[in-house]
Amino acid sequence: MDNLVSLTIILVAVSIFLESEKIDAIRQKNMIRGSFRSLFEGIISMSTLLEKQIKVNRIVTTSIEHARAIEDPARAKIVELLYRQALSADQICTALKKFGIKKALTTIRHHLDILKVSGLIEIARIEESRGAITKFYSTSTKLLDFQTPDDFDSKYSKIIVNTSEKIEKILKGLAPKTSKLKGKKSEGYSQYLVMEIMNRAMTNIFENDKK
Repeated sequence: MDNLVSLTIILVAVSIFLESEKIDAIRQKNMIRGSFRSLFEGIISMSTLLEKQIKVNRIVTTSIEHARAIEDPARAKIVELLYRQALSADQICTALKKFGIKKALTTIRHHLDILKVSGLIEIARIEESRGAITKFYSTSTKLLDFQTPDDFDSKYSKIIVNTSEKIEKILKGLAPKTSKLKGKKSEGYSQYLVMEIMNRAMTNIFENDKK
């Protein structure tokens, strides 16, 4: 008899516990529903405080590999230093110090490896002296590290319009050729190719003017 009473008490206690858990779960569910309802009503009643139409006025053509390679200020400066000259790791280390960038030679070599893998720099010359091999690096990329002035749009707007009209015919001639390529056929990729062609063409002009 005592065992039966004990068992009954336990079952009742368990039932009460389960019911209380069920009630708590229902309460929590109702609270969550209430929170979502409040949030939804808040979104519905939200008023617009600021709305600005963003006009696309530039295209940045780069790869993720290049972007990652020059995200470090030291590596970006290395690309600048190697423009039109070939330097060894030791020479690069010395040159960087003039810009306040003090790095160990092992770190410089690590940066050079990253830039070389990305294709931004390459080995231009290898010299041997007394059994020691020295590599000299250079780049085919000119990195222009500048900020666009705040008055750029207002100051150069007419020039941009006039230039756009002049190169429109050139772009129309390039677009069909780039859009018919096999493989990547997206509009973005076609625009990328056109921008790269224009970039290389303008680079040729700028570099030839310096000769």
